[in-house]
Amino acid sequence: MRVFLIAGEPSGDRLGGALMEGLRSLVPDVTFDGVGGSQMQAQGLASRFDMRELSVMGIAEVLPKYAQLKRRIAEMAQAVIDTGPDVLITIDSPDFCLRVAGLVKAASTVRTVHYVAPTVWAWRPGRAAKMARVIDHVLALFPFEPPLMEAAGMDCDFVGHPVVAEPQATEAEIAAFRAEFGLGESRFALVLPGSRAGEVARLAPVFGRALARLAQSHPDLRIVVPAAAPVADQVRMRLADWPASTAVIDPRAFEAGTAQAHKRAAFRAADVALAASGTVSLELAAARTPMVVAYTFNWLSWQIISRMALVDTVTLVNLVSDTRVVPECLGPDCRPDLIAGALNRVLEDPAAQADAMALTMERLGQGGEAPGLRAARAVLGRL
Repeated sequence: MRVFLIAGEPSGDRLGGALMEGLRSLVPDVTFDGVGGSQMQAQGLASRFDMRELSVMGIAEVLPKYAQLKRRIAEMAQAVIDTGPDVLITIDSPDFCLRVAGLVKAASTVRTVHYVAPTVWAWRPGRAAKMARVIDHVLALFPFEPPLMEAAGMDCDFVGHPVVAEPQATEAEIAAFRAEFGLGESRFALVLPGSRAGEVARLAPVFGRALARLAQSHPDLRIVVPAAAPVADQVRMRLADWPASTAVIDPRAFEAGTAQAHKRAAFRAADVALAASGTVSLELAAARTPMVVAYTFNWLSWQIISRMALVDTVTLVNLVSDTRVVPECLGPDCRPDLIAGALNRVLEDPAAQADAMALTMERLGQGGEAPGLRAARAVLGRL
């Protein structure tokens, strides 16, 4: 069996890696081609180019790279057509992946699967109907998505979210992490300014000023920043003006297993987290760490996207649990004073989010079969 996969972001790489592992367990002679990051490469993918070329978000951010992205779309579609795999699996990054799928469908009979349903419940509901023209089968992360995809004419299976299968830090890992970064028994805030260069550039200065305000009411609170490897240098540069108690977890400074253990420990042991919007809120929920979510695009992107939104929250914990317990500071509200105020309120009542986080994990499949294996079964079952 030959599978062509395309992922464009770290979250997609994690999904792809787990799916590939599931496929290998069910079809030992499966072979892979396409584009992905380190986790997909660990499962046997020789990526055709660096996945980071596709990690661009926001309308204004895409424009300068449009010509390059358009060339990559044509290149990937032709590669699928030329190699004729049993299935093309595109993972998230819909603006890129669905264009590739469209070209493939126009010139071949290759079956197309898209992993991660479009957020038609959040904005641009017409995307499902457009997607159905080029996608045969959708693998959904959230239990409320299959009816929406099926109504548009696609097969769809809820396969669970991979966050429910990720290991949590042990007490030994937490102790090792605290010793490595000189934290002792100190309380600390976990700060996650994003995994893309543009996010870090926009959010790090605002987060830093918010933390300086927070330090006035919590002078003993340390700060820990797990940096994504592709932006680790930029994170260090942007943190130069942050409070002196900031520690950066740079994954490049450790063996891969140790770096992951330190990140797990930081998530599990933190007293509060300040995070950019995204799937990281689910990682925090899995670790039962209360959080504040803050995010903004550049002005043009925010004006367009905010007018198209169909929901009143962007935080996945709020959406899945059908609550609004996680505070958000978005767009014009992504301000140091508002962020610091929200962090103070969470520190005063850290248990307020506990029930919503537990319910979120239950609804995403915690306790069941690993999502990567469920996704693999879904792909094979509909071929």
